[in-house]
Amino acid sequence: MGLRKDGFVLNCVVLVYLWSSSAFGLLSPKGVNFEVQALMGIKAALVDPHGAFSNWDDVAVDPCNWNMITCADGLVTALGAPSQNLSGTLAPNIGNLTNLQLVILQNNNILGNIPSELGRLPKLKTLDLSNNRFDGQIPGTLSHLKSLQYLRLNNNTLSGAIPSSVANMSQLNFLDLSFNNLGGPFQGLLAKTFNIVGNPLICGVETEKDCSRTRTVPISLSLNNSQNSKPSGRSKSHKIALAIGLTLACICLLSLGFGFFLWWRQRHNQQIFFDVNEQHREEICLGNLKRFHFKELRVATNNFSSRNLVGKGGFGYVYKGYLQDGTVVAVKRLKDGNAIGGETQFQTEVELISLAVHRNLLRLYGFCITATERLLVYPYMSNGSVATRLKAKPALDWGTRKRIALGAARGLLYLHEQCDPKIIHRDVKAANILLDDDCEAIVGDFGLAKLLYNRESHVTTAVRGTVGHIAPEYLSTGQSSEKTDVFGFGILLLELISGLKALEFGKTANQKVVMLDRVRKIHQEKKLELLVDKDLKNNYDRVEVEEMVRVALLCIQYHPSQRPKMSEVVRMLEGDGLAEKWEASQRDEPTTSGANEFSPSERYSDLTDDSSLFVPAMELSGPR
Repeated sequence: MGLRKDGFVLNCVVLVYLWSSSAFGLLSPKGVNFEVQALMGIKAALVDPHGAFSNWDDVAVDPCNWNMITCADGLVTALGAPSQNLSGTLAPNIGNLTNLQLVILQNNNILGNIPSELGRLPKLKTLDLSNNRFDGQIPGTLSHLKSLQYLRLNNNTLSGAIPSSVANMSQLNFLDLSFNNLGGPFQGLLAKTFNIVGNPLICGVETEKDCSRTRTVPISLSLNNSQNSKPSGRSKSHKIALAIGLTLACICLLSLGFGFFLWWRQRHNQQIFFDVNEQHREEICLGNLKRFHFKELRVATNNFSSRNLVGKGGFGYVYKGYLQDGTVVAVKRLKDGNAIGGETQFQTEVELISLAVHRNLLRLYGFCITATERLLVYPYMSNGSVATRLKAKPALDWGTRKRIALGAARGLLYLHEQCDPKIIHRDVKAANILLDDDCEAIVGDFGLAKLLYNRESHVTTAVRGTVGHIAPEYLSTGQSSEKTDVFGFGILLLELISGLKALEFGKTANQKVVMLDRVRKIHQEKKLELLVDKDLKNNYDRVEVEEMVRVALLCIQYHPSQRPKMSEVVRMLEGDGLAEKWEASQRDEPTTSGANEFSPSERYSDLTDDSSLFVPAMELSGPR
């Protein structure tokens, strides 16, 4: 009996030891975890201003409870640190994390070359280094990643030719190399979906239609915490083999211990990954998004106190809040939460919107769903909106206004031409352009029209937007497109130049003149000083003001077909192609009979007239 008892204890000790060895990864002879060494090398090469890696410790045995890390079976399988303002370089040590499946570092400021050691990650499925400052050439070693399905290197400064081995990666479901400086010989890409626009050397205006290919696949999203993934078949069989001869009591003890470990990990790790399961079970990472409890947000906003109210609009109220970890957030409490749709529908729409990640788009932290409430959680923007800053003192200087215009244009360009699915904002205005700590433009509420009215087509039964910013074709027909956003952006440019709201044009001098006619007249008479914000005094560049006025006038042309695309707007604001576009617009005035039936004032009068239709409520129902 004593021998049997001793054998039972020995078996339990052996099983616990083997399980813990698996959970804590492979150790060197000196007891150092190889994965810890690799991760600390990555940390040392990066500059981390917000402390994203604050709990990474080089004396730790197990990195699985670190921030930004996800594990399975005790091995590091994901490194996800998007939008953390990281700089520095990406160390070659990442090639030693051979179990990585996901690497997500988009929307940071990481410099230097993309390490060729990434080609040593045989299990890597998702690599997203977009919206950083990587330079040099694309390493050809990426072609060694036979499991890679999702690759984004867009919005960097990469140069050189696209390696032929990378171009021939037919297993890729999505490849985005847009907006770099790539050149050299180009023979096409085999990825199912790809985008290389914004590389002038290989993708000019004439060939732009051949620079992207989109495969439409029905998408269904499910919420999965990769930390809770089930053990692999090999791991299961290994444990079963080791568990032979153990008593039921020992099995129960280990099961309880393992369950407690998973519970503890879930409570301490804030990084949650969403997987998109397509028809062929292909996984695409959507980034990190947290589902908040309503009680948590109620505490953060002091029970949605009116003292914490920082904004309100057609879609709801916005409150400043403080999470338990000290993070300052903006909580949007949507109106009529119980009428928005089912939980699955709302969650799916939120996850789709979370796919839009760009440095000039407002990032979604998370969401909350109850039977009667729908809430969205965003980072708090300390400088408020452009609308409020234009009225505040001291006045925004001209350089900041130019930077705001270009940043907002880049954000809209991403929504229109780079995001999948594409998103039409439908309410581009100064109140929806937010400013971060550095007064950089952040386009906000770009998904709310889609989120709350997802069952409608582009032809809507009610116009949603703000008077003075609504394109004429949208107001008269209810049909929206990317060009309705371009119109709203043109009005935004005039607001930045003048410091006035759209409906304030012409009223400052008690003039009953349509705003757009007045701007054209001022431009033709070369009296731009009448248009520029008086608070700027003479601290502006007259040539730059004239160029921005021309871009605005191109954007607010009556016919949608005459307005530029946002990609053209960005190029013009950057100083490329404005003269040619302006000259062409002067030659190609609309000649259709419908256009000639009315003068410009008559055509635009329904957008700016002080009729009784708009006096009671200047804002219809657009997001804020």
